[in-house]
Amino acid sequence: MLKDYFLMAIGNIRHRKLRTWLTVIGIIIGVAAIISLVTVSRSLESTLESQFEQFGANRIIISSKGFQGPGTSSEGLTTQDLKTIEQISGFKYIVPGLFISTEVRHKDEVGFTLINGVPAENFEEFFLDSGAELQEGRFIRNGDRFEAVVGSKVIESMFDNPLKLGSKIEIEGKEFKIIGVLKEIGNSQDDNQINIPLDTAREIFNKPNDVDAIIAQVKSPDDIPLLQEKIERELERKRGDTNFQVVTATQILEQIGEILGIIQFVLVGIAAISLIVGGIGIMNSMYTSALERTKEIGIMKAIGAKNSDIFEIFLIESGLIGLVGGLFGTILGSVIALTIGEFSKNAGFLLNIKIEILVLVFGLAFAFVIGIFSGILPAVQAAKLKPVESYKSLKSLKF
Repeated sequence: MLKDYFLMAIGNIRHRKLRTWLTVIGIIIGVAAIISLVTVSRSLESTLESQFEQFGANRIIISSKGFQGPGTSSEGLTTQDLKTIEQISGFKYIVPGLFISTEVRHKDEVGFTLINGVPAENFEEFFLDSGAELQEGRFIRNGDRFEAVVGSKVIESMFDNPLKLGSKIEIEGKEFKIIGVLKEIGNSQDDNQINIPLDTAREIFNKPNDVDAIIAQVKSPDDIPLLQEKIERELERKRGDTNFQVVTATQILEQIGEILGIIQFVLVGIAAISLIVGGIGIMNSMYTSALERTKEIGIMKAIGAKNSDIFEIFLIESGLIGLVGGLFGTILGSVIALTIGEFSKNAGFLLNIKIEILVLVFGLAFAFVIGIFSGILPAVQAAKLKPVESYKSLKSLKF
């Protein structure tokens, strides 16, 4: 019997193709929006997690409270703070850094990017622990002064004439030789940065005692909470203030995850509104269908059909409309997400889009449920129609 109802519902949908497809479009838009937004946001979270894992989960980052990442100005940390942290045992190494955005010249061309000052003695170890790999050349070593290791985009696109290993660039009036090129990391900031020895950076930028951030590599991850507490206590005691922050890569990732979660909730909520609007379209279509099929319903009841039979036919029909819209919506949403991934890659940010089966199933199920709920009231109305109402409607027709 259920199979007959299913075939009857399909037949009714096919008889009013235009209205059905106009109704289905509303569901497609809503589901596509949800699938694409959820997929992109979850992929973004996964990409950030993988990048932070490369950066190192065993690291404690110390900076001033005004420091929001490389390229932003900050005040507060000095070489004295570095000495305070170096007196604490339990670290594999401690790396101070300067991060300064400035002009870079090559012949007659001018670019603008981030210059990273990193100690020559820790340079290779620090970058390898960060997951960075050399594309060609070598890392900076002890004794190097005016040498630079650059990101892949510096070579490829910073200047009209591409650079190469051994090319000379000018920073603050000083000439640097490119001795190493890093493999593409996947975000424009890292791939466009230029890394030079810290002592040289202090010299050319006239910052002998400034420190933008201190990265402390912990020997054992189990010691991170204790060492984090020790750093906070010792810095506050020596400095006499709390104008600094001590965070781990895991904490930063958790904060980003919370922000992404809120954004995802808001965006999916907005997309769900369009899906609800599509559900209202299904309801309107089914109400109209019930009015148009008064004769058909009357005949069915006259030959023995029950209210529950009519109800099931209309409910199956509305559910099918929602399911079809959900199917096309998941396909469209996946295509949109993959397209966004390609655009982000071209823009310099490597966003690894992952199409998750559970997200697609959720989209289909949500559309089906919306279709079912949208069809309940019209199905109830259709089920309440009596054969005599069909007879009256037939008498009112003029042939």
